[in-house]
Amino acid sequence: MRDVVITEHAPQAIGPYSQAIKAGGFVFVSGQIPIDPATGLIAQAEVAAQTDRVLQNLKAILTAAGTSLDNVVKTTVFLKSMGDFAAMNEVYARFWKKAPPARSTVEVSRLPKDVLVEIDVIALI
Repeated sequence: MRDVVITEHAPQAIGPYSQAIKAGGFVFVSGQIPIDPATGLIAQAEVAAQTDRVLQNLKAILTAAGTSLDNVVKTTVFLKSMGDFAAMNEVYARFWKKAPPARSTVEVSRLPKDVLVEIDVIALI
């Protein structure tokens, strides 16, 4: 069984994909970028503010799926520059104070809308 997750509390998909899919006891959340769902605008220019916005978007999608950040088992962080790793990591750590999920972090040459960070997650339902 496969269910599509949609919420207005996170940015709508900007392409042919779903915000998230629930399947097999998991929710697979598509990569989120720092778009404010209320305004449609990109968060401030620094990576810390963008990371916070991305994690708020992920939290909203997980809530709509009936789960939470506490149930995230894996994240992938895409950074435009590894030079932003420390600033991103500081904000990221605030969202998982204990037992953080497994994570991969990679530097990429470009992200949608030229943002600095994108994060996707897999969580238990």
